[in-house]
Amino acid sequence: MTGFEITGASAADMRLIRDWADEEGWNPGDSDRYAFAVADPEGFLVGRLHGEPVACISAVRYGAGFGFIGFYIARPAVRGQGYGIRLWHAGMERLDGRLVGLDGVVDQQDNYRKSGFQHAWNNFRYEGTPQGDGDGDDGAIEIVDAGTLPFGRLAAYDRRFFPAPRDAFLSAWTALPGRTALAAVREGRIEGLGVIRPSSAAHRIGPLYAATPAVAAALLRELARHAPDGPVSVDVPDANPAAAALFERLGLVPAFETARMYTGPAPDLALTELFGVTSLELG
Repeated sequence: MTGFEITGASAADMRLIRDWADEEGWNPGDSDRYAFAVADPEGFLVGRLHGEPVACISAVRYGAGFGFIGFYIARPAVRGQGYGIRLWHAGMERLDGRLVGLDGVVDQQDNYRKSGFQHAWNNFRYEGTPQGDGDGDDGAIEIVDAGTLPFGRLAAYDRRFFPAPRDAFLSAWTALPGRTALAAVREGRIEGLGVIRPSSAAHRIGPLYAATPAVAAALLRELARHAPDGPVSVDVPDANPAAAALFERLGLVPAFETARMYTGPAPDLALTELFGVTSLELG
């Protein structure tokens, strides 16, 4: 391990981490790193070998008791040499004493179990161009720019689907240039929220929250209008069977699989209204 050190990520490192994730086929959003940095500026670690970045991980703290692991990547040339596991231990040490979540790719899930993670559900990335209306129209729902609603209401709604406050992250995530955030409102109540953002491949949608499949379909159709040049993709939890069924009716197909795992009991979330997770990297 001579010449290997672990440091916090610089702004240049954050761009590099995004490119590495793209090479892995994860298709992160073009501007996701700006919201990620707001969530926890110290939560991104880079392993350097003789000064050159060779591995990365995010270990982001939320509130007082929750954390999320993501971006766990060792470059192909250094895999199997122990650098990745050293970085893993550094990330987990940063989250010591917290409930920790992650979305693990299939070939790493056994290793995560050895580190104490328990399976909660699978995410299937559905991709394509929505066809038809999916679940019909819900004429009583109004789709509005989420930025026109009081932010406190959006943050309170988001807490139904995430186990800790993340107001700074959510504010950036919904308002960064180039992305669109829409809310579904019924008689003044928020009954859905969705964000679409450009990526190197299909436009990514996440989160996608909705009180019913019809509301989810209405949000998806409106969000997809902001990706006129290509398909969209959504990471769909199988903990909500209605979600996968909806996307299949809309003509999207599964293309990628991960598993949501936690180091303890899974948080009590509104899974029957979770149609798409926000981010595989930060939860």
